[in-house]
Formats: sequence, C-alpha cells, structure tokens
Amino acid sequence: MTRPDPDAAPDPTPGSTPDAVFEDIADDLVPRGVTTGALFGARALKAHGKAFACLNGDTLAVKLGAASAAHTEALSLPGVELFDPSGAGRPFKDWVALPADHADRWPHYAERALAALGG
Repeated sequence: MTRPDPDAAPDPTPGSTPDAVFEDIADDLVPRGVTTGALFGARALKAHGKAFACLNGDTLAVKLGAASAAHTEALSLPGVELFDPSGAGRPFKDWVALPADHADRWPHYAERALAALGG
C-alpha cells in the first residue's frame, strides 16, 4: 500500500475556482515565509520581497528560470506558454503561464518557483 507524501501539497479540489486554488497555495506556503502582494495588477506570491507567482485571470504564472528543468517540463504541457503580461508579444523568458486546465499542477509549480528563489 502506497502512503501519501506528507510534505506534498494537497491537490486542488476538483471544480475549485482559480482564486480558491491560489488561496490554497498561498495558505500552504505562508509558513515558509511567503507573503501575498501584487504584480502587474494581479495577485502575487512573494518570498524575500520578490514575486515568484501571480494569478492573471484564470492563469497562474510562475517564475521557474528559463534554463531550469521545471521550465522545460511546464512548457511541454498542452496550453502552457511563456508569460506575456502585456499581451504585446514580449513574454518573460523565465516565467511560464499555466492555464486553469492545469490547476491540479499549480501547487507543484508554485513550489518549484519558490525553490528557484531559494525559499
């Protein structure tokens, strides 16, 4: 019998709104010093004063680092692309945008983005 990993973030509840999933992630990360704030007018998660994730509509953008395995892995998912907050074709190379279709993976990538900041 396989036991669940006690350190793993819980999967979002099916049918949860993007806001609710974001709130769950924030609540899970607060004990590690994560704070909430704003980035590009969107709700964001920050550590050490630096943003590493933000909720942009129904998409979670995370800063994984362009050369990281997590960045490459995330971009291989259907519908995931580089985060372009302006929508003007100037995406941020270190950030990826994960649509709500992948909300079950948001906690994993938020953890990876936090780890990339050294958190």
